[in-house]
Amino acid sequence: MPKSRKSRVNILVFPCGSEIGLEIHRAFDGIKGVTLVGGSSVADHGRFVFQRYREGLPDVDDVSFVPELRKLISEEDIQFFFPAHDSVVLKCARHEQELGCQVIGSPFETCSITRSKRKTYQRLQGSIPTPTVYSQANAEFPVFLKPDAGQGSRGTVIARNRRELEFYTTNDPSLLILAYLPGEEYTVDCFTDRKRELLFVGPRRRNRILNGISVGTFNVRDGGFTEMAERINEQLVLNGAWFFQVKRSANGVLTLMEVAPRIGGSSGLYRAMGVNLPALSYYNQLGLPLAIHCNQFDAEMDRAWSNRYRLKIDYKQVYIDFDDCLCINGKVNPTAVKFLIQAINQGKRTCLLSRHCEGPLAARLKELRVLDLFDEVRQIRDDCSKAEFVSGDSIFIDDSFAERQDVARKRGIPVFAVDAIDALLNE
Repeated sequence: MPKSRKSRVNILVFPCGSEIGLEIHRAFDGIKGVTLVGGSSVADHGRFVFQRYREGLPDVDDVSFVPELRKLISEEDIQFFFPAHDSVVLKCARHEQELGCQVIGSPFETCSITRSKRKTYQRLQGSIPTPTVYSQANAEFPVFLKPDAGQGSRGTVIARNRRELEFYTTNDPSLLILAYLPGEEYTVDCFTDRKRELLFVGPRRRNRILNGISVGTFNVRDGGFTEMAERINEQLVLNGAWFFQVKRSANGVLTLMEVAPRIGGSSGLYRAMGVNLPALSYYNQLGLPLAIHCNQFDAEMDRAWSNRYRLKIDYKQVYIDFDDCLCINGKVNPTAVKFLIQAINQGKRTCLLSRHCEGPLAARLKELRVLDLFDEVRQIRDDCSKAEFVSGDSIFIDDSFAERQDVARKRGIPVFAVDAIDALLNE
């Protein structure tokens, strides 16, 4: 990856708690010279992820959204803005000149076309296969109903007869009536540089869908996806990361579902293979020369709910046990090590406190290559209480309930079992 020419750049991500916003945050982990600022309208998971975080922005459709966003951009000294929702992509492309920073993405005309499925199909019809759009009168069942300005599979439904069609369209007359595509569904992550050169095409199968979002996906070999991407790139002025979704028709033809000029929430699959689309979009915005290398192995990604915690405790020292805590089944516990590294980075003192009886503990730690994680290693006798060696401005981590109970009673400090170590991680 090329390096930024600025010593420090602030990039706003909004809404930062969306799946797109969270993927942008993961993608910039380790990118030098960049500080991400998370913005949100409501309290969401972004406040646990972004170290710099601003909450309370108006809804994107509120008349005060652009003025308030401009104010935040000025206060946070933002140079670049990453829209992380389709409606925000369109709004900010329209008002980029008013915002006081560069919006990372495609031009307004492209964003306007792709926000509407009907406009997208009209623009691309004849270039690539697009679904038949029916009227109520000529619908051939089953039909697929979807919002013209929706995203993913949210708000979609299958109508299998005229009675169902009339029911759904009466409730929402704006629904498009489309030919039903029964085959496999794919998302194709793409990247086009500022010169309109298509540099990357990464197809992946949408294997598991949850709430309209692809949470299970794996890469597939090219089977016509690149040709489709090239034709879309010819018809639309795209800049940076974008993706399109296709599904096979009853006769096996890859047929367009939508095009989106933004990061795909599950594009992290290709980031694991060497193609960091958010970072590439940023470097492209800087005008830097780009090169892309994608590793040639197969990969699968599956996403699930993850927990972030914010514990209201203050401590200066960490005491942690060895057997069945730092070391489990003869191997180092990686979660414990991650926490210890965090504690060291925060300037806290670390102490190993153990009744280990199978030889010198320091030698075992050296063997496991974790000795240098500790300011102090204390190996005590069985007839001692661990509480005797613990100070009052500490936390205590041990697999033994009896040990934790004894320390909590005698020292009055927070105590944690092995399964709770992840709650202590805040990065």
